[in-house]
Amino acid sequence: MTADPSEYEKAMPTVSAFLKKMERGVDRTWATHTGRPYPTVREALALALEEEGARPMVPQVVDELARQISEGTNR
Repeated sequence: MTADPSEYEKAMPTVSAFLKKMERGVDRTWATHTGRPYPTVREALALALEEEGARPMVPQVVDELARQISEGTNR
């Protein structure tokens, strides 16, 4: 099964907008919560993503981002 290239091009503006929202939420959380305990970071990140309109998010992605922010890694 192959994807129709026109479908990809139609979806890209929506995907791009979502990724920008996600990036803003992650950046906000990095700026304010780096090194804090994971549960605190996870809650702050979930709230920031919601406020930016980056929903729905895959829980495992939020978990991993929160772990990285908490540990101060991969920035």
